[in-house]
Amino acid sequence: MTEADRVFARFPDFIKEYIYGHGWSELRDVQLDAARIIFETDSNLLISSSTASGKTEAAFFPILSDIYDDPEAKRSVSVLYIAPLKSLINDQFYRLDELLDMSGVPVTHWHGDVGVSHKSKLLKNPEGILQITPESLEAMLMKRANDIPRLFGSLRYVVIDEVHAMIGSDRGNQVLCQLARIGRLIGHHPRRIGLSATVGDIDLTAEWLGMGSGRDTVAPRPKKTPLKWRLCLEHFYTQNPSELQTPAPTLATASPIDRGGSAGLDPGYEFLYDSVYNRKAIVFSNSREETEYVTATLRQISRARGDDDIFLIHHGNLSASIREDAESKMKDEEVLRAVTCATVTLELGIDIGRLDRVAQMGSPTTVSGFLQRLGRSGRRGSPPEMIMVYREDTPLPNAPLPQIIPWELLRGIAIIDLYSDERFIEPPRIKKMPLSLAFHQTLSILASVGELTPRALAERVLTLPPLTVLGKESYRALLVSMINNDYVQLTDEGGLIVGLAGERIINSFKFYAVFKDSEDFTVRCDSEEIGTITTPPPPGDRFALAGRVWEVKEVDVPRKLVYVKSVEGKMEVSWPGDSGEIHTRLLVAMRNVLFNGKDYAFLGDNAKARLENARKVAKNARMDERYVIFLGGQSYVIFPWLGTRAFRTLRRLMQKYSGELGISDIRSEGCVYITFKAKDRGAIDLDARLAEIVERDGLDTSELVFDGECPIFDKYDEYIPSELLCDAYSVDRLCKEEVVERLLGEKL
Repeated sequence: MTEADRVFARFPDFIKEYIYGHGWSELRDVQLDAARIIFETDSNLLISSSTASGKTEAAFFPILSDIYDDPEAKRSVSVLYIAPLKSLINDQFYRLDELLDMSGVPVTHWHGDVGVSHKSKLLKNPEGILQITPESLEAMLMKRANDIPRLFGSLRYVVIDEVHAMIGSDRGNQVLCQLARIGRLIGHHPRRIGLSATVGDIDLTAEWLGMGSGRDTVAPRPKKTPLKWRLCLEHFYTQNPSELQTPAPTLATASPIDRGGSAGLDPGYEFLYDSVYNRKAIVFSNSREETEYVTATLRQISRARGDDDIFLIHHGNLSASIREDAESKMKDEEVLRAVTCATVTLELGIDIGRLDRVAQMGSPTTVSGFLQRLGRSGRRGSPPEMIMVYREDTPLPNAPLPQIIPWELLRGIAIIDLYSDERFIEPPRIKKMPLSLAFHQTLSILASVGELTPRALAERVLTLPPLTVLGKESYRALLVSMINNDYVQLTDEGGLIVGLAGERIINSFKFYAVFKDSEDFTVRCDSEEIGTITTPPPPGDRFALAGRVWEVKEVDVPRKLVYVKSVEGKMEVSWPGDSGEIHTRLLVAMRNVLFNGKDYAFLGDNAKARLENARKVAKNARMDERYVIFLGGQSYVIFPWLGTRAFRTLRRLMQKYSGELGISDIRSEGCVYITFKAKDRGAIDLDARLAEIVERDGLDTSELVFDGECPIFDKYDEYIPSELLCDAYSVDRLCKEEVVERLLGEKL
């Protein structure tokens, strides 16, 4: 009997019928590995496999086999499924619906959009599978702490989906804190199953997944398979309508893209329109602002050409009904033409069925994001397809060197090159001083249990796995500050309870989330909820949301409501946000693209010409020979080819020693280049002079946080003493090692 036969034999009949009913001829490797580990060990399991490879089934086939028809499993919730998005929970609920109906195992999804009656059913009779967001689980721990043993007393498995989106973030660490607190209350730690399509460092991710569980974590390596992609990157100048708009005749072996009649608009958007119209596709952008603008522009082209409007939109500030409408149409196999413009909200593992193509405005910021987005297409046997569209203002004749290099195009090529050659995916970053999370969990624990002595509270907080890295002295300083500011109150008996200022924080439903949010206003058109905006315009003004333009009729400030009517046109919209981090390996790969002379078959004609032009410019400027380039007059630029944290460190190093170096007016653009001014022509050797300084004085990142700074990034940082924030900034947002290696290592 083969291993596959042995695994299959252990499945109950309803799973065998499910497999037969879906026409599966064999189990995939990931499903065999998962079943073997779950059946034969007591270890945690990290399932890392490409999108649409059957990870969900790999986890739930053996899990359901274990709990099916077991009386012990009916005494409480048996499986806790945690996902970062409500839409992912809704999707997995329906994906597993048929299988779970056959098993008789009840499943409950629980998040902010789920009705009270649905939740009450589980509270009365807790069993089966509970699918929940971290925020809803936090609320449950705070409000129902005494009920946790009844709800989860027989909990066997915790499934964490999209682990790569959790690890290294406060939200992911919040989940680990929650699991530790549940384990304390029920007296045991259930097995953990992590799912992800893009794990950068499997060992580090497995270690993170198992933190505090008391179990080993097994992480089978996914087999390397030949890459089968259909890619096309094309570039356009926004002010040059006569520029060549037709792409290369192949989409890296795909069929030609059909062009329709021009609407006389932006050539890049017309190219995008022709690439996705009459197909089922997703158009990704890197921000909500751009997603709104892209949607409005595609609809404008559609009206100008007299075409049907098949464009949908999906991002986090839209109402649930608008998001769900887009998801429903993308999943519906009878809908053959639908294009959804989206942000990261459709990047994760929602099953949207068969897509013809994925498009991307500009470049993803990470290799991981590229793989996630590419993986949305190419299901059911066909290779994935992606088109990246780059739009750029035509450089002025007198534009300085840094502004005439197409950095985003270089990044897109480098992402593809880096993964193709090395299978590189960004490793997770683990915080060394998670102060915001410590503040949050301190209040959450006190709210759930009432009074604790300072020693007992510190023991509970500092034994939470993500917070064990926080030193006792740092936590003591945080706790003293919380007492002094009345977030925590010292009782006459010497215990600690939530203070009045702390009560105001925890009484908001937004407390359950550890990520930053904003005081949003809900937008309504008649009875329809459209979504949310941060700052409401006055009556009569207009703004964009859900790919349309709205005119404000009335603003109800106390209730945070904006009443609008729909009008024609398109506008830009703005939300606050964080653009994320870029890894140093990606910057080095961008440099390689600029100077390796390699031809890329996936570039369209315009993109090839733009890359060739950039290579000539960079070569003429001797960017391949040195880091620092003279721009004329007193102006210089340094291209350090460092990722976000190391780049930030170098910039601060330059600021600290600016007087000694004789430089001023230090400015940066992203993490690509730093411009500065110097009267001394010796500034051309700035990198060598910085190297001498580092050899002489060393490099202590704590000295790069300047007097008077209070670096606030995370949600609860505003409540944390500035000296602690400065310490956290120096260890978690700066990178000494890469800067030292760049300055003291091998020269160009």
